Amino acid sequence: MDEDDSRARDVAPEHRWPAVIATLLALASYAFLPSVVPALERYLVVGVCLLMLVALVVYNPHRLSRESRWSRWLEFALALLILVANQVAFVETVIRLLNKSGNGSEILLASVQVWVTNVIAFALVFWVMDRGGPVSRVTRARHALPLADFRFPQDEDRDTVEEVSRGSSQALDWVPNYIDYFYSSLSNSMAFSATDAMPLSHRAKLLMALESFSGFVLLALVIARAVSLIG
Repeated sequence: MDEDDSRARDVAPEHRWPAVIATLLALASYAFLPSVVPALERYLVVGVCLLMLVALVVYNPHRLSRESRWSRWLEFALALLILVANQVAFVETVIRLLNKSGNGSEILLASVQVWVTNVIAFALVFWVMDRGGPVSRVTRARHALPLADFRFPQDEDRDTVEEVSRGSSQALDWVPNYIDYFYSSLSNSMAFSATDAMPLSHRAKLLMALESFSGFVLLALVIARAVSLIG
C-alpha cells in the first residue's frame, strides 16, 4: 500500500463479531435445513466455512485492522460459498413448493431458513465487496478507495440540519459496517427494491436484483401453497 493511501484517518476499525455472529447463524440455518441434499454434504460445506471463519478470526480476532491478499480472498470465498450453497437450497425449496411435495410445516420452515440465510449471505457479499472491503474502508484515504458499489444516506447528509450533518461521511469520516449492509440486505429482501443503500455498480445492481427476485419468488410460492391448503 502506498504511503499516501495509508494516510491516518480518525476511523476506528470495525468490530469482527457482528459479521461472525451472522455467519454462524447462516451456517446453523443451512446445516439444519430440511433438505434432500444429504446431511454429509451439507455438513461438509458448513465445516469448510467454519475452517475459513476460524482462520479469519485468528488473523483479526476483535477488530478488522489488518488485511493480506489471502485474508481478502478468504473473506470473499466464505461469503460466496454460503451464498452459492443457499441458492442451491433455494432452487430445491422452490421445486418442492411447486410440486407440493413434503410436509407443509416442513416446507414453510425450509422457506424461512432459506430466506434468512439469503439476507445474511447477501449482506456478507455486499460488506466484503463495497469500497475494497471492511479493512480498506478504514485504512485507506478516501481518494484511494475503489469506487463505491453502494451509496448510503450518510454519504449525502452533509447539507442537512446540523444534528444530521454531523454524522455524515464528510463531517465524521463515516463508513458503513456489517450492520449497515445487513439492514440494506434485509430491506431489499422484504421490499424487493433498494430502500436504504442505493446500488451504483453493475455488480451491486445484479446482486440486489437476484436477492429481490429470490425473496419475491419464495413469498409468492409460500402464499400460493397456503391458499391451496386452505382450499
